[in-house]
Amino acid sequence: MLDRCGRTIDYLRLSVTDLCNYRCRYCMPEEGVPKRRHADMLTLEELAEISAACVACGVKKIRLTGGEPLVRRGIVELCRALRAIPGLEELCLTTNGSLLPQLAQPLRQAGVDRLNISLDTLCPDRFAAMTRTGTLQNTLDGIRAAEEAGFHHLKFDTVLIGGFNDDEIEALAGLTLEHPWEVRFIELMPMGPCAGWDKGCFLSGEKVLKRLPALQEISSQGVARRYRLPGAAGTVGLISPMSHEFCAQCRRIRVTADGKLKGCLHSAEELSLRGLHGQALLDAIAQGIAQKPLRHHLTSGGSDTARTMNEIGG
Repeated sequence: MLDRCGRTIDYLRLSVTDLCNYRCRYCMPEEGVPKRRHADMLTLEELAEISAACVACGVKKIRLTGGEPLVRRGIVELCRALRAIPGLEELCLTTNGSLLPQLAQPLRQAGVDRLNISLDTLCPDRFAAMTRTGTLQNTLDGIRAAEEAGFHHLKFDTVLIGGFNDDEIEALAGLTLEHPWEVRFIELMPMGPCAGWDKGCFLSGEKVLKRLPALQEISSQGVARRYRLPGAAGTVGLISPMSHEFCAQCRRIRVTADGKLKGCLHSAEELSLRGLHGQALLDAIAQGIAQKPLRHHLTSGGSDTARTMNEIGG
């Protein structure tokens, strides 16, 4: 499927819950989010049906997100159902890693191809302060469990925040020296709880290049500019929605846990898919793709969506 800008749309980010066992300061309020009625959220069957329809419309890759997708009851069964969709080439999942000791092996057996794990700091005290309810050791245990389950080329998502973890750039990138991992530094976006934060918190990805002049540029992958330290087994990625807008290359759509199709993370436009089946569902997805916005307005007017990140899918 092509959108109105001629972009090929072949990537679905599917949120399975807006709940999380962490309370990361840039994502969720300290008290968490109100638990919504089961009737307000997509069932496992609806998630699978919508996914199959998206694949029929040209989607090749699905990433499960949240909230924290591993707190969703039945997540392994859902992964197994999605993996069985004819034409789906890649099934991925983004997680904070805390529940991987129990679920990494079942997820691998269910057909998940790749994991992204959130890792904003290597300092236990900072980790606890940022997540409010998590511990670094839980995530480290999850990383170990993921590798033991066969997820060897892990990706780590690090939100770059001035005054919080910018002094850990070298240490975080250093994880790639001995491991075939990719550490991806992501620019903080002014939305949700952090929309009013001090400007000093919002750093350009160029900060990483200045701190690590030895980085050697390699081929890009998706929206990530990629680099490698000399002799490193893994890679470093830069995802820069603020300083290097990549809207022209965006090939994704999103479906929220309550069944709304969004063409852009920051768009206020949403199209409900709940209750649609067959051709009506296919037509709605095609309409949502056709209406995908040209670009976001982060650098001029901020995010247009009233939802927080956990309500959309990270």
